[in-house]
Amino acid sequence: MPNTSECLYRAAQIREAERIAIEELHITGDELMRRAGSAAFALLQKQWPETKRISVFCGSGNNGGDGYVVAKLAWQAGYQLRVFAIEDTALLKGEALAACQEFLQAGGEVNVFSPDCFIPPDGIIVDALLGIGINRQVMGNYALAINAINASDNPVLAMDICSGLHADTGCAMGNAVQADFTISFIGLKCGLFTADAANYCGEIICADLALPEVIFAAIQPLARLQTKTALPVKSRTAHKGHFGHVLCVGGNFGYSGAIRMAAEAALRTGAGLVSIASRASHADMLNIGRPELMCHAVEDVRELQKLLAGADVVVIGPGLGQDDWAQALFNAVIACELPKVVDADALNLLAKTPVQRNDWILTPHPGEASRLLDCSTSAIGEDRYLAIQSLQNTYGGVCVLKGSGSLLSDGRQLFVATTGNPGMSSGGMGDVLSGIIAGLRAIGLSSLAAANLGVYVHGEAADRQASKHGEYGMLASDLFAEMRACLNQR
Repeated sequence: MPNTSECLYRAAQIREAERIAIEELHITGDELMRRAGSAAFALLQKQWPETKRISVFCGSGNNGGDGYVVAKLAWQAGYQLRVFAIEDTALLKGEALAACQEFLQAGGEVNVFSPDCFIPPDGIIVDALLGIGINRQVMGNYALAINAINASDNPVLAMDICSGLHADTGCAMGNAVQADFTISFIGLKCGLFTADAANYCGEIICADLALPEVIFAAIQPLARLQTKTALPVKSRTAHKGHFGHVLCVGGNFGYSGAIRMAAEAALRTGAGLVSIASRASHADMLNIGRPELMCHAVEDVRELQKLLAGADVVVIGPGLGQDDWAQALFNAVIACELPKVVDADALNLLAKTPVQRNDWILTPHPGEASRLLDCSTSAIGEDRYLAIQSLQNTYGGVCVLKGSGSLLSDGRQLFVATTGNPGMSSGGMGDVLSGIIAGLRAIGLSSLAAANLGVYVHGEAADRQASKHGEYGMLASDLFAEMRACLNQR
């Protein structure tokens, strides 16, 4: 059985799992709802054992039915309980109606929601409003209920997904419930881990509802969450020639720091040798404070070709610019047969003359991705999974779409980053990432493995920095010492 704690599914796949359970395995919809409600109530009791006051917000669909199951269990356990129905319970159908009736028959009471309703303080709120079916802006009483929940100071448990969050894309549909915990039923939804999701989901728990393995075998996940892989132990007779030579190309006038950070990141990742090809006016200063870097003045392509002949992996883009010098170096690197990491202005140059290759790793942020795909940045954000697939289909190789919940794809596998924090929203972070990935590629990892571990370690190093010093004021160069610790941890 697949590890459901790592697999990510689209809403349609979860609905297919439910269909198989009900129609082929004869697990009733009522039983699935009872399992979901029971799992949520058990989590609530575990996380807030001292709290005996609950407010449950129920919508008119099956997510609302899950909420009525929680309400019944809480009522029977002696909790102080208020249940708010967003729509008339007479409009309920199927399993949701049955769950509501069971709650009422047990002695419970349902209150019709209004914007001025009283939410008892010092209690838990259960969000069972909308579930995974929403595909348009939240409006009416649902929007008002979400506002009321978010305005309270009470902790929130969201059932299946935060109401208002798109299950496939992670975009907030106007507004969404800000939860402390989200319990995702059957499998984890793709939208819980990218785009806007980090602002809403809190800690995410998966409850597979004890469904049999045959169901998960029938629904292949769209993506998987990243997990960290350990680097191989170095041979006792290893030397620098075993760990590759990275050439970092960039650092136009005024941007020498970018290529220096990429190069130092490659060193710190374990590359045997690292060289920089940059403008003559500052090339001899780039290794001040880091003498291990070999720096070369390159003003024409002939000088670059000599360096390419001795390299194993190339990074191009950090601080490159887009002038004639940049274009000439870009053309030479793209034409060579070496593995490459393409970032920053090299991506902007690539967008002007698109080509497809399988020997590169592209690392765009959403703005660069929009230029590569000739669309708006907002279009990238509307479905990041579609964007990463389009990037890979168009350009080949391995693509990394950076941002909250970075995505990685080689066209066969798709991964979602699980590390990183807002402290990384400062200049130079992308340059460091390109160097990390190049260093990992140089020491022998495949392109996908290097990108995957590189993104993980980059975010983990930032998380360690944030835990020590906070998110404000984090610099890209702060990650170097943390990277080393991350890479050597087993």
